[in-house]
This record gives sequence, C-alpha cells and structure tokens, in this order.
Amino acid sequence: MTGIVVCLAVLAAASAFGVVQRRRSGRVRVRGRDEGERLRSDRLGGELGTRATLVQFSSAFCAPCRATRRVLGEVAAMVPGVTHLEIDAEARLDLVRELGILKTPTVLVLDADGRVVRRATGQPRKADVIAALGEAV
Repeated sequence: MTGIVVCLAVLAAASAFGVVQRRRSGRVRVRGRDEGERLRSDRLGGELGTRATLVQFSSAFCAPCRATRRVLGEVAAMVPGVTHLEIDAEARLDLVRELGILKTPTVLVLDADGRVVRRATGQPRKADVIAALGEAV
C-alpha cells in the first residue's frame, strides 16, 4: 500500500512540474539578472538593428529552434529597423555561460543600444515577440 501512495505522490509532483514548465516556456518576460546589460555587435557576431535586435540562441538538433528562427525572421522582416541574429549555443559557450542561457531556444530582445530588455526561453509566440518589441522601441 505504501508503494502505491509513493507512486501517486511522485506522479502528482511530476505532473505539477510539467504544467509549470509548459506554462513558462515561450513567455517573453523581464529577467532581473541581465536586464539592462549591454551587448555590442562584436560580441554577438553581427550588426545590431537600428531600433531593436532579436538574438536567438539555438543548437543544431533543436526542433523548436527552427520554428523560432522562422517566427523571428518574419517579425524582423515585418518591423523596420529590427534585426534577427542567431547564435549557435555550442559554438559560443562563453557567451552562453555569461548570459545564463540554460535552454535552447532562448531569445533576447535588445533595444537600439544593445541593452537586454526582454527574454524568452522556449519557442515564443509571434504576438508576444511583437509586444516585446513595442516595449523595446
């Protein structure tokens, strides 16, 4: 009987954890740790946008990274002055560690000065990216 209770408790805890992770994935939010940190084009390996920059950290075998690339590319093409930069997380481990990137895809929204104003872990929705850009511009 104790084994069944333990199994049910573990199942309930795992389910709760899964629900929380699912709700947080892809949400664009402010992170206090890197908020206001300035990233220059030489560190990112590409030119910053005149109004904002969408920086995507991805990895080679990440399926959500391909969908995120498509969404961010569409948004960058739609909004003038916005640039999309994709960084291979495996090739830039120094930057990944410095910025606390724990999962791919991770998207940083930078303002015109290169300051991190928003961050999304997981595949963001197009509407959320556009809203985050509205706050960055």
